[in-house]
Amino acid sequence: MGATVTDPLVGRLVDGRYEVVSRIARGGMATVYLAVDRRLDRDVALKVMHPHLAEGTSGTDFEARFRREARAAARLTHPGLVGVYDQGVDGETSYLTMEYVDGTNLRRRLAEQGALTVADALRIAEAVLDALAVAHRAGLVHRDIKPENVLLATDDRVKLADFGLARAVTEVTSTTTGTVLGTVAYLAPELVVRGASDARTDVYACGILLYEMLTGAQPYTGETPIQVAFQHVNQDIPAPSDAVDWLPIEVDDLVRALAARDPEDRPVDAAAATALLRRVRSELDEATLARRADVAPTIVLPSATDPDETALPSDDGTPANDGADASDEDGATVRLEDVPRGSTVALPIGLGASAVATREPALAPRPRRKRRLLAALIVVVTVLGLAGAGWWYVTAGPGAYTTVPEIEGKSADAAEAALQAVGLTARTTSDFSDEVDKGLVVSSDPAPGDRVHKDGTVEVTVSKGPDYVDVPDGVVGEMQADAKAALTKAGLEVEYADPVYDDDAGLGVVVSATLPDDSPAEPGTRTTRGTVVTITTSRGPAPVTITSVVGATLEDATEQLTADGLKVKSTEEFSDDVDAGVVISQSPKATTSAHRGDTVKLVVSKGPELFEVPDVMRQGVESATATLEDAGFKVDVQRAVAYFGLGFVVGQEPGGGDMQPKGTTIVLTIT
Repeated sequence: MGATVTDPLVGRLVDGRYEVVSRIARGGMATVYLAVDRRLDRDVALKVMHPHLAEGTSGTDFEARFRREARAAARLTHPGLVGVYDQGVDGETSYLTMEYVDGTNLRRRLAEQGALTVADALRIAEAVLDALAVAHRAGLVHRDIKPENVLLATDDRVKLADFGLARAVTEVTSTTTGTVLGTVAYLAPELVVRGASDARTDVYACGILLYEMLTGAQPYTGETPIQVAFQHVNQDIPAPSDAVDWLPIEVDDLVRALAARDPEDRPVDAAAATALLRRVRSELDEATLARRADVAPTIVLPSATDPDETALPSDDGTPANDGADASDEDGATVRLEDVPRGSTVALPIGLGASAVATREPALAPRPRRKRRLLAALIVVVTVLGLAGAGWWYVTAGPGAYTTVPEIEGKSADAAEAALQAVGLTARTTSDFSDEVDKGLVVSSDPAPGDRVHKDGTVEVTVSKGPDYVDVPDGVVGEMQADAKAALTKAGLEVEYADPVYDDDAGLGVVVSATLPDDSPAEPGTRTTRGTVVTITTSRGPAPVTITSVVGATLEDATEQLTADGLKVKSTEEFSDDVDAGVVISQSPKATTSAHRGDTVKLVVSKGPELFEVPDVMRQGVESATATLEDAGFKVDVQRAVAYFGLGFVVGQEPGGGDMQPKGTTIVLTIT
């Protein structure tokens, strides 16, 4: 146990906001602290960059790149990514605040348990790839996938840490020193050889990570990082079943696909790798998923995982200890021979097969021989020359090679027999194929007709038949995004037809889904994985311009509006000017823009309002007139034929009790 050293930053308030509580871990590029955000009253992980990174011209470049990468990482939102909250500079302290994850990391889990169960290894790899997929879609590459950056929360959540920092330092390092930064155990060949990286570089590191979780050991080891990097560049990753013999071929295929030496042979990004992993897991039985390789833990934890054992920086600002830390990259450039396995190192770009070449010692000159031995020497040299020529012919010359026979379309047994007949060994893998029947050979590598060294191995891919999937529920009638998610999860591709107007489906709702043969993609329909499903979405009801129906009868107005795809709602009111049954007004008004299915409200005339005519028979003419006029009627008084001047009403038309509109003239006959 190293001596405990007091960290001068503990107890300080950084940038007037972050109160440093304790140190969590230290690496070559930064130290990570547990801090309290006093403004928001929450725990955060405070990552403080080592001062030497900001020194000189390259330090200025680092600061600019670091701020840019921090902003890019902060835009990523995913449950599997450690959230980036803030970034700033307090004096000479350049810092980053992130989500604090209470738990451990994958490096410590592997150190404590050795290999994980197949289920846990696939679960963690899937979580890492799923988180990476978000970054890859945004055009970001992590570049430093390793167990130290895979955090395991106490509730079993998996979090991927440290987007941006490794990239910022690597860009500066590769520009100024011609080196590439990374953890040698997980460096992709193209990163070592060319310093180039893309999404497939992260996929490669995930393949190495999965191998390590399954077997409890890293696939490539060596005395120095140069030797390990040489193996990445020049050797295919061994099958996990070479170390754990009960692992099925599907797992071997998965690891080899993710960690293929040629980037073109890997999934194009983390999303494609996730889909491949899920497919493989679905083919494994529960017993296999529950098994764990019976190996003891072999990985030694770097000392920097224990903050009490981590030395503080020396006076010149360089780290005193460049071991890996619990949640941080180890970004210092160090002597390759002194770096422990799992640490981040700087490797020269362009590293290749010549990296471990050794120099042969010069041969000492031979003493002169006596002439009498010359003849014997000539004979010996001649014999040796002939023997050497024969040896060369059968080991390196034409006699050392053979031709790969035509085995495509044959059964696996027949293909193996054909290869053995010409001195080759078959190594069988399997894959789905829509064209080749199950159990027959799809392809070989090297291909038929290629010249290969005798006793070589030929990769033979045997068909597992078509990879069938079912069209899922939740497509037609669902929103476009939900339908696409359901189809993608089922392993199907999605294309879009032009949206159409639909009176019943809202905007963005899927109204139809079809397969390539134009048949409906109904739930439960069986098709092959990767089939394109074309979905058509609704633009909502079609637009219409409202027609004027004022002055038309209700029947004619309803017929017109219904033909335009509109609904009609009518009310009635009395009108002295408009005949009964005729439209008085409409809302919305004519020429207004609307959509099919909208409702137009009509006001229809009931005709004039009718009132009861008072009965004024036998009343005096003055009283009768007043009564009728008070009721809103007009009065026309006429004398009877036999008029006696009495002034009494003896006739009334319309008569009392009749219903008439106001203003109607009532004719009174008096005597």
